[in-house]
Amino acid sequence: MKLDNMVIGKYKIGDTVFTKINPSISLIVKRYIDGIYYCGFQNDPDRWELGLYAKALVGS
Repeated sequence: MKLDNMVIGKYKIGDTVFTKINPSISLIVKRYIDGIYYCGFQNDPDRWELGLYAKALVGS
């Protein structure tokens, strides 16, 4: 069973999201594990990923 495309949370893998604190920076959802979204920076994919809860994110 492939879980990559399963929608478990509010956002799916590959969605563009923004943080409520700094909505000018766009993030890409990479993984969703145990209620935490792991997001990479859209403009700088080599930077570290951020682990954020859904309530800290805003969809595009």
